[in-house]
Amino acid sequence: RRFSCVQQTAKMEGTFEVDMTKYKEVELDPWTEETLPAAKKAQLLQNIEVCRDAVVFFTACGSASGYGGHTGGAFDTMPEAMLLRAFFKGRPDKFVPIHFDEAGHRVATQYLLSCLDGDMKFPHLKNYRVGHAGLPGHPELHCTPGVKFSSGRLGQMWPMVNGVAMANPDKIAWCLGSDGSQQEGNDSEAARLAAARGLNVKLVIDDNNVTIAGHPTDYLKGYNVEKTLEGHGMTCFVCNGENIDELYAAMRKVTISDGPMAVVAKRKMCPGIEGIEGECHGHDAIAVAQAVKYLGKRGYTDAIAWLEGPATKANKKDPRTGQYKGCDFAKMGACRAEFGVAVCSILGAMDDTTRKEKVMIIDSDLEGSTGLKVIHQKFPDVFVQSGIMERANLQAACGFGMDKSRQAIFSTFAAFQEMCISEITMGRLNHCNVLCHFSHSGVDDMADNSCHFGLNNFFADNGVEEHEKSSLYFPADSAQLHALIPAIFWDNGMRFVYSTRSKLPAVLDSEGKPFFGEGYKFVKGKDDVVRKGTAGYIISFGDALYRAMDAVECLKAEGIDVGLINKCCLNDIDEDVMTLVGNTGFVMIVEPFNKKTGLGIRFGTWLLERGLSPAYSYVGATKEGCGGLWEHAYHQGYDSLSIQTACKAIAAKAKK
Repeated sequence: RRFSCVQQTAKMEGTFEVDMTKYKEVELDPWTEETLPAAKKAQLLQNIEVCRDAVVFFTACGSASGYGGHTGGAFDTMPEAMLLRAFFKGRPDKFVPIHFDEAGHRVATQYLLSCLDGDMKFPHLKNYRVGHAGLPGHPELHCTPGVKFSSGRLGQMWPMVNGVAMANPDKIAWCLGSDGSQQEGNDSEAARLAAARGLNVKLVIDDNNVTIAGHPTDYLKGYNVEKTLEGHGMTCFVCNGENIDELYAAMRKVTISDGPMAVVAKRKMCPGIEGIEGECHGHDAIAVAQAVKYLGKRGYTDAIAWLEGPATKANKKDPRTGQYKGCDFAKMGACRAEFGVAVCSILGAMDDTTRKEKVMIIDSDLEGSTGLKVIHQKFPDVFVQSGIMERANLQAACGFGMDKSRQAIFSTFAAFQEMCISEITMGRLNHCNVLCHFSHSGVDDMADNSCHFGLNNFFADNGVEEHEKSSLYFPADSAQLHALIPAIFWDNGMRFVYSTRSKLPAVLDSEGKPFFGEGYKFVKGKDDVVRKGTAGYIISFGDALYRAMDAVECLKAEGIDVGLINKCCLNDIDEDVMTLVGNTGFVMIVEPFNKKTGLGIRFGTWLLERGLSPAYSYVGATKEGCGGLWEHAYHQGYDSLSIQTACKAIAAKAKK
């Protein structure tokens, strides 16, 4: 299964416009070399420079192609990555020779190391984040030759490295850290375990005072990486990460000393890159214009020509965009952004005193991605800019919402909902009012790949029957979202609204008008009969709905009279719709969630409980990701053509 998502045709040959022949391996023995020998220091500095140039170039390819990516973290940490490589080369008997990294967005480092090891060719890096190229936005074992671990989400790697150290007690295990990942509670637990057991785990932490939505010194006052770790029993050494002698001295000291220790490397984000040094947007893929300026000063004219020419020609859009039937792609909307707009409409109708008393919105460093930024801008008096601490932030929202007259709003990515299941239960047990928005649900447009898929959203509905209802909602387009939010805003209990990373087209009725347009009213617990059918029905939601819509229209044109239901209210049973679909020949669920945990495993039971037994099947996500953006739906098998094929199979079964 390894590298199963990589298409051989995507492996690029040819040239790499940064001269990697300047790179030469360096071997260092920290036990015998107290300072950097002059010749080795000179080569290390050259290695750092050429590797940083390479990172700027191929991550800028992601900007040029539209697949995006991340430059800053990998650029920042190249000095420590090169020193670690020299350690591993100089004393292979002493180390677990893996650059474990708890910040997956620094994946460019892992891809560069794979090329240096000969597992990939440098030209292939120009396919950074392109679908099926094996270069997704986080390192994952099944995707990329040479990658030695899957990073998971922030704060998930260090606890695993503790286990690696336990399995290799005679060796040193290193982990690259960051001031962002250190905000996660997992890292605090990992620090306590490492200190208690005296594990030979070493960290070098990039403390650049930048996360996605701000600067920790501004929004998380009191947070200090080294003091936090020291409080857990770790010994820390602080140094200037851009001074190679200081960095070597600190990393050497923790290497030759027993027990868990950390080097905290202070630096600005993207040091030396004009326009983004010290800025939050340095975290993302460098813009082509800034990359051109950076590379131009270094004489990389061929790299600039590539960025301004061939790099822009990647097929970043679904080739069928605009061709889907029953949808209006001229009216695309991002539900994840519109969530904040919808909430602002409600907040704006309240007077200042009532709003501040009754509502609190808390962010987990993702306000620009989950729609909360507009709330922060318009209503800062009720907005809490917090750190990368999803579980604690959700609990704070629950605490505010314990009073039935108040509403709290919490938002992050759907993948991180899995980290918060216990906190969701706690909120339910305390009858808290929290409207949770989990964006980036499903797989669509998810270049960060498998570890960022929001697949198990139904886990949120984990209370017992006597508990207050926890409603799950997944609107079909931005118009339905704007109808949904005011209808549920003041409801009691834990409620969950899901949205995709991708923009969605407007859903049209059979006359070509917006289905959720003028005259539409959202009714809690009711499904939407988008198309009627006599042969059977497809039940769908989220980004799967417009694909299913196209499939239904195509099947109708072929003489198979299939209907379509939009199930925005995911865990509600609409008895009228159950009767409608259950009395036809077949029912097929098409969803962007995990096939093992989604709607499909439930809906069939609901039918049987009502004495309804149409032929039944369900389609959902079944594979790890293939990288890319639009490619995921095709890879998982819920694109229009795949839906049509599956529907024809179940329709044929229904006739027997």
